[in-house]
Order: sequence, then C-alpha cells, then structure tokens
Amino acid sequence: MALVFIDGRNVQRSQWPNLSDEELLERANAWAGRHGHELVVVFDGPAPAGAVGTKDESADDWLIREVPKHPGAWLVSSDRALRDQAGQNTARIIGGGSFLGELEK
Repeated sequence: MALVFIDGRNVQRSQWPNLSDEELLERANAWAGRHGHELVVVFDGPAPAGAVGTKDESADDWLIREVPKHPGAWLVSSDRALRDQAGQNTARIIGGGSFLGELEK
C-alpha cells in the first residue's frame, strides 16, 4: 500500500479533453481501491468532496509542504519544479499523463 499525493489540476490537464474534478476523483479512487492505495488529491482553491482544497495557497505550495512529511509516499504530477521540491523522499514519482494510463489498470 502507498500513500499517493495527486496534483489534481495537473493530472486533469494531462489529456484533452480535460477530466472533470468528479471524473478524476472517481477514476483515481477506483484505481486506489483496486490496488490498496490511499489517496490525497489536491486542488488549487476549493475542491470537491473527497479532495483537499488549498484555499489561499497553491496546490504546489501545499504539496511542497506536506509530501516531505510522508517519506515513501508517491507523488503524481508532471510539474518538474514541484517534483524537484516535493519529491526528494518519495518512493515513486509519476507524471500526470502516465498516471491517467495507470487508472485503467
């Protein structure tokens, strides 16, 4: 089992047409259930039920602060700066587009 932090907007924008908030959460939660992972899906500003909204800070800033508190977690984002700053102690870093492909498995 892994704790998986997801940069919600980044993943949504990894395909065209973009996924809705609800579709991303539904597909990601189904994937997590199949594989026994725990998810933290983070959105800039307000978030749908079941996700983390960052209010007055960016999702990147939230992830940079929170992900390092969980060594061995996974980080899902294609943002290279975020990956460099938040991903130092992660067990796995997955790009947004690659993660969308994983959701079907």
